[in-house]
Amino acid sequence: MKNAIPKLIAKAKQAYIFCTVGVWRSTHNTMGVRLVKTLNLSVRSFLDRGLQMKSASLTYSCIIALVPALALLLAISRGFGFQDIIQSSLYSYFPAQHKALETGMKFVDSYLKEANNGVFVGVGIVLLLWTLVSLLSTVEETFNNIWDIKKDRTIYQKVTDYIAICLLVPVLMVCSSGVSIFMSTIVQNNMRLAFLSPLVNIALETAPLVLAWLAFSLAYFLIPNTKVNIKYAMISGAVCAIAFQIIELLFVNGQIYVSKYNAIYGSFAFLPLLLVWMQLSWLVMLFGCVLTYSLQNIFAFNFLGDVSTISHDYRRKVYFVVTSVIFQRFHNGLSPLSRNDISTLYDLPIRLVGDVTYALHEAGLINNVQIKDDVIGYAPAIDPASLSAGDLLRRIDSLGDSGFIPRFNDIYPSLIAIVDDWNNKAWNVADSTKIIDLPIPSPQQIKDILSDKAPVAPKSHVFQKSKTTTSESDKKIRNELDNPQHPNNVF
Repeated sequence: MKNAIPKLIAKAKQAYIFCTVGVWRSTHNTMGVRLVKTLNLSVRSFLDRGLQMKSASLTYSCIIALVPALALLLAISRGFGFQDIIQSSLYSYFPAQHKALETGMKFVDSYLKEANNGVFVGVGIVLLLWTLVSLLSTVEETFNNIWDIKKDRTIYQKVTDYIAICLLVPVLMVCSSGVSIFMSTIVQNNMRLAFLSPLVNIALETAPLVLAWLAFSLAYFLIPNTKVNIKYAMISGAVCAIAFQIIELLFVNGQIYVSKYNAIYGSFAFLPLLLVWMQLSWLVMLFGCVLTYSLQNIFAFNFLGDVSTISHDYRRKVYFVVTSVIFQRFHNGLSPLSRNDISTLYDLPIRLVGDVTYALHEAGLINNVQIKDDVIGYAPAIDPASLSAGDLLRRIDSLGDSGFIPRFNDIYPSLIAIVDDWNNKAWNVADSTKIIDLPIPSPQQIKDILSDKAPVAPKSHVFQKSKTTTSESDKKIRNELDNPQHPNNVF
């Protein structure tokens, strides 16, 4: 018994080290490893990305858009004749706050009344839509940040898509309420359908969970400005729908305790609980987005450390690797690779690959090309044989703003001349080497190195040595990526 406890503690420590650190060195493609990696990455991302601050920001934006959103919802429900249903649903969510809701409804009625009078018609509608579009834009920006997407949708796409969502969601909510009432009424009034009553009751009770699942899944699938696998979006949507229903249940039941604060806050007693519920709801939604990102890219995360803290020297070396891969593949007639493919085949952090490819595109060195199923790959924007290592350094160093400090050149002319001379000397030396001549190992060689089959540094001009052999190896790797059983394609 005395020896059992230390052994148990030692095993627990080993399990903790494996789950936090060792799992990233594991090459096994088992369900347990995938699950541990997914949970590990989700927790890391949830804690490291400051999602709590983002959820607080979204809560504030949601509060600003609350009255316009209710106004739009009630205006559409009036058109369908379901205003009373929507109001009764709101009262059921806030059983102890009828007075506060009545006050809020007065605000909504005043908003709609003013929006229908004179000159305020156009201004009111524009203000209403702008408030909702602003909220949705903030959500998209947060989702793109989680997915490491640098490019947002165009203004035209945002306006059209967001207005469609603002008009479609209330209609679906009203229609779902109408269908529920219609089904329950038909079954209750028709004796022949009485045997269906238990099934209808079960369907009505599970409908909120199913609708929440669909809503979360569609949000994770449609909002990010990138290709999202619907399978992973639905898995995350199911997890978040259950969590959201639990939080909602706690919130509704918590209204009973809010009445104790009525003596202090009056009709605003429910506000603290409302704010907490909204922030928790946004946290759940953002966590689902992180989980979707983790599920889809889990095998591209084979490293530890924060990409944003790497040194300039280390990042510059990654620039050379990624640029060489893109240019040498094109030079040798091989197909373009996507960000995920580059990360997986060449053992690079996917976030760093995304940052580098975005910078290379901004520098005018690569173009985004569609390779298959809306997947974006990368190809050279200039002649591969013309780009030298010095040219790449010049393009990288010139990215970003410069010359914005007034009189900087006038105050430090001697120092600037010395630094520029150093840079020019280094760039001129690097001009003697072309990017297509840099020694880059093939994906198969990297695979062998990682599996300790060939722990020898790659020789120079790997792509130039045997074009036929490299092409056959590349086809083999591509076939593995297209295989549904490949780790990058299996949860």
